[in-house]
Amino acid sequence: MNLDEWFQKGWTAQEYVDSMKQHQENLVYIYEHFKVNPEDYPLFEQLQKKNMRAIILSEDWCGDAMLNIPIFLRLAEAGHIQTRFLLRDKNLELMDQYLTNGTSRSIPKIIFLHPNGEEIGTWGPRAEKVQQFIDHAIINLPDQNSDDFEEKRNDMLKFVTKAYRDNRDFWSYVYEDMKSTLQ
Repeated sequence: MNLDEWFQKGWTAQEYVDSMKQHQENLVYIYEHFKVNPEDYPLFEQLQKKNMRAIILSEDWCGDAMLNIPIFLRLAEAGHIQTRFLLRDKNLELMDQYLTNGTSRSIPKIIFLHPNGEEIGTWGPRAEKVQQFIDHAIINLPDQNSDDFEEKRNDMLKFVTKAYRDNRDFWSYVYEDMKSTLQ
């Protein structure tokens, strides 16, 4: 399949959100509280003229998707970027063309398309400053063979989820990183 066919196969944002079993409330919270910067309207006007489209590979259990998707949706609204969603685990043929560091099926992965279906570029799964935060959190975990590894990992994931939802600095990091990709 070409990218245009993948796009046509995808869900709308509303269909994706309605299907969510995890992180829906936090994703909607971020979406409702995040606003694009009015000073960025020249960028949005440029994006509108390009008639871009986007495919987002995601899964609802993913905390990074919970953070990144609502911010991208606000950018997409301002830039008139038609967006469709595909579940990563049901679309591995496409996902495997967009591996992080050539090895990881990290999500979300946003694929930007020209109106003719050709790829413009990609973004994801994290903004660099968010990646630094995650790297620091992972370093503090005990060894994977440790008896308390799963407990500590689950505690870390709860902490990260809360930080993603409530720390607006993370929202800004994602916004700025996405804007730099789109410029």
